[in-house]
Amino acid sequence: MDLLGKIKNAGIVGCGGAGFPTHVKLDAKPEYFIINGAECEPLLHTDRYIMTHLADRLIAGADAVCRALSVREGYIALKKSYQQEISALQAAIEKAGSCMKIHEMDSFYPAGDEQVIVYEVTGRVVPPAGIPLNVGVVVDNAATVLAIADAADDIPFTDKYLTVTGEVNEPAVLKVPVGTSFRECIRLAGGVSCSRPMVVSGGPMMGKPLSWEEAMENAVTKTTSGILILKDSSVIGRNRDMEIRHMLNRAKSACIQCSFCTSLCPRHLLGHPLKPHRIMRKIAAAGDPDVLLADEEIRQAAICCECGVCEVYACPMGLNPRKINSLLKAKLAQAGIRYERTQEEYCADPGREYRKCPTKRVAARAGVLPYYGIQDFAYREFEPERVEIPLKMNIGAEAVPVVGQGSQVKKGQRIAACPDGKLGADIHASIAGTVSFGQHSVTIDRTGGR
Repeated sequence: MDLLGKIKNAGIVGCGGAGFPTHVKLDAKPEYFIINGAECEPLLHTDRYIMTHLADRLIAGADAVCRALSVREGYIALKKSYQQEISALQAAIEKAGSCMKIHEMDSFYPAGDEQVIVYEVTGRVVPPAGIPLNVGVVVDNAATVLAIADAADDIPFTDKYLTVTGEVNEPAVLKVPVGTSFRECIRLAGGVSCSRPMVVSGGPMMGKPLSWEEAMENAVTKTTSGILILKDSSVIGRNRDMEIRHMLNRAKSACIQCSFCTSLCPRHLLGHPLKPHRIMRKIAAAGDPDVLLADEEIRQAAICCECGVCEVYACPMGLNPRKINSLLKAKLAQAGIRYERTQEEYCADPGREYRKCPTKRVAARAGVLPYYGIQDFAYREFEPERVEIPLKMNIGAEAVPVVGQGSQVKKGQRIAACPDGKLGADIHASIAGTVSFGQHSVTIDRTGGR
């Protein structure tokens, strides 16, 4: 079986983003293959751990991909400040005689955005609403390539690396089975160190804020990159429950049309025609977003990557361009309005190099600077007595169970499959045990065998 077949059988999806099935992404003939090691979000250290401690395995996965895709050049792109990671990777590359090269970048946010990283490495601009393959590039993050190395040895995707940090007693990088509860992960990081916590699933800029009660109902998926514990009174906590109506009222009364949100927007700096300040102006004037969907500038919201630079870092008035763009994207999708490009080629802004947002300053604006300097992460592996695995952890279709209620399964056994002809990914048992079903999940209770 070829590598793509093994990746499909292993059920691999992108580990750090929306969960695009990897066997579909790699079914291509690109010129470049890039491993994204920039760890886009402040505070997350998962890929840094992998690059430092599992460099040999990571390079083996990268070389397997390069051979399978017959790519011209392969790169690992990471921040030049990651000196320990660079040393480990360079040693692994030399040991393996690998074709991979290291590309060092400045420490800015969002360096790990795949369209940003394509430009940094190749100088090519991915078109608005496009993908890296449009300019001959495929990008996967470090954790995904590590899973590919396992797939090459017929090991399915059952375990997830993630960071747990913030208001915890022992910040940690964990390796746990998919379906492990957030409660268990937080316990493995020494428990909470504040009295009124809230949780972000992911990182502080693009992660999903959750109340403590919501978080206790969540479990690790194939795309969970981190669990961040913050005080409920934090900047992120205060903004978590802001109503759309309130955001629109604030835009109407407080937007000063400074255009900082546009001049610092990473996608605008790549030459994309996204202008958040113009969107804010029109929203403020109209009040009702629904009446503006035919407007060309409003439709530019569809190409927003929702990185949060505009509202966390750029806006001096504390407004919410990112959330308003997100609202507009949803309304455009609901109305069946797809983004249409107006030109063939796009060029980055000549001043882009001078408008990159330093990661540390972004962390400060997001209210998470006290945790930014943490370097001493514990590493722990753990298997719980129970996992609850969602049947949909990817872009595309929900997987369909292939085992029955009460079945005894072994770790790594396929328990759900992507429907024929659909985009999706298979799911495998992450622990051995007895199967039971929820409406959209599979629960496995340990019964002994591993």
